[in-house]
Amino acid sequence: MKIYRNISEIVSIPKAVVTVGTFDGLHIGHQKVIGELVNTARSMGGQSVVLTFFPHPRKVLQPDFNLKVIISRKEKTKLFEKLGVDNLVCIEFTKDFALTSSEEFVKKYLVDPIKPVKVIIGYDHHFGKDRKGNLEFLREMGAKYNFEVEKIEMQDIEKIAVSSSKIREVISRGDMKTATKFLGYNFSISGEVVKGNQLGRTIGFPTANVKPDEPDKIIPEYGVYAVLFEWKGKLYKGMSNIGIRPTLDVNVLTIEAHIFDFDQDIYGEEVSIYFLEHIRPEKKFRDLELLRRRLIIDRLKVKGILGEDIE
Repeated sequence: MKIYRNISEIVSIPKAVVTVGTFDGLHIGHQKVIGELVNTARSMGGQSVVLTFFPHPRKVLQPDFNLKVIISRKEKTKLFEKLGVDNLVCIEFTKDFALTSSEEFVKKYLVDPIKPVKVIIGYDHHFGKDRKGNLEFLREMGAKYNFEVEKIEMQDIEKIAVSSSKIREVISRGDMKTATKFLGYNFSISGEVVKGNQLGRTIGFPTANVKPDEPDKIIPEYGVYAVLFEWKGKLYKGMSNIGIRPTLDVNVLTIEAHIFDFDQDIYGEEVSIYFLEHIRPEKKFRDLELLRRRLIIDRLKVKGILGEDIE
């Protein structure tokens, strides 16, 4: 997959089939659009192009709104590649960019640099200043600049329309099973393993403390989770604790994972924690011994959930 950090880097993309969006979460609704994009491009002997934005437009237009993103830029890029996208164009979203009119956007960011033969969008897509660009407008532009337009209908699960806001809601309350259903994959937090206070190893539960690579990443409800831990492309079973470690009176948010049957020095390494199920809320224990006993119970429960094989 080719990645363009600036629209001016594009030289030529043959028979480009394009979609545009922020794609926060890259959930199953987004994946339906991307799947159609990739399949259409391949059937035409062309290339698929995703034009996306960073940071999230809402963070620029509504800075007082504390928006938390579902997926980091690195995670999103990795998933686009996994979905088979040929070209990823990343546009920095600024206040000046937000003033771009709908027609100017089509001309400057689609027609001139990419020359699409087809544009595929989701059912509720809007773009340009004041979000005036919609399906009808885009079809008018297609007639003017000679490209087709296709709309992908809304994706529903159990009669609930999937949206990034609904996914944020279920992640915030620790409902990882529903999050997985809506996302089409396990929600993850990726980042660097950093030094902690190393108290876990003194009670038989050493942990990897992960600093998220996206400062504005949404954090699930505090507590213990059954997780898969990825390091250097390999998955390991484990359990993770998210919270402020009240037993230790730390009061600083930590995201740590105890990895089963693992004894490697991974400080400074890039890893990912995939959250499968919330086991229990965070709790303050009277002392470290009571915490240790509870962690033994947690580990048994998590091992029961994860089973013998990693899917």
